[in-house]
Amino acid sequence: MTAGHTARHRAVLAAPAVELAAAARPMPGPIALLPEPRAVFREAVEAAGGVVEPLSERTRGIVWLANTHSELLIEVLRDNPRIEWVQLPWAGVDAFAEAIASQARPGLLWTSAKGAYAQPVAEHALALTLALLRLLPRRLRARAWESGDDGQSLFGLHVVIVGAGGIALELIRTLAVFDAEVTIVRRSAIPVPDAARTATSDRLDAVLPDADVVIVAAALTDATASLLGAEQFALMKRTAYVVNVARGGLVDTNALVSALATGEIAGAAVDVTDPEPLPEGHPLWSAPNCIITPHAADTPAMTAPLLAERIRANVEAFLDHGRFVGVVDPVAGY
Repeated sequence: MTAGHTARHRAVLAAPAVELAAAARPMPGPIALLPEPRAVFREAVEAAGGVVEPLSERTRGIVWLANTHSELLIEVLRDNPRIEWVQLPWAGVDAFAEAIASQARPGLLWTSAKGAYAQPVAEHALALTLALLRLLPRRLRARAWESGDDGQSLFGLHVVIVGAGGIALELIRTLAVFDAEVTIVRRSAIPVPDAARTATSDRLDAVLPDADVVIVAAALTDATASLLGAEQFALMKRTAYVVNVARGGLVDTNALVSALATGEIAGAAVDVTDPEPLPEGHPLWSAPNCIITPHAADTPAMTAPLLAERIRANVEAFLDHGRFVGVVDPVAGY
């Protein structure tokens, strides 16, 4: 990982670092890279002073390098109760919900990559927002010259961001260039710096009617599933747009299809879908006011150096009793 690449991704450690109580700290020891090690991640562990070894009775930490195979991770943890730290590869941990719940035990610390990929995902959300406002779904399908009188600027619009993690913070910074008015919707009432206002999740319906753009950037949990559904789309302006760069399950897909077809909202752009991948022939594919990208907001080429830096930082914390970044709350689910 070059110094230049690290500098470009300023938000690599966007999640807060957590100081654990002595009794909650994992026991340092050898680290296994599973299911398959990669050189860039081995180098990150070793750069922090860690020792990479094959899984054995000596293993005390695991860096899990697949966003699937939750059942294999469960088996590894069940058969190796001495493991005290697991680093997961993605910001969202919904794919590992069963592993986290079934293997919950005192002394087992989970960390994720939350916040590490904030810049590329926020960049993608901005690109999708601008594309919608400039009517690119229609323009790209055009086969004849048409009037260019419609479309609008992002400057001065009211943007509602659902979520307050690294992506949301990076979006606030980016949207400041456009003098956009940002409302953050989150579980906590604690104000988010540089947002015009912060609303708690139970106030989502109250802020939607004034939104020009709604960007979904929250974690998927039981409490947030189908957060945007038919009732929420009915509250929004007919000129409003929805962008989802988080998880498909946060938006009711059938309700979104209906809202797009009836003109209840002006358009949508989704990098994630429910189901995912979106099947051929699904009505979202043919919606003229919808953009679909294939979960491409952060590609492996973008995320590898960022995950490597998160691993390096957390291995240092693992070995030197420092502060872990991206600590997962098993109860909250993120």
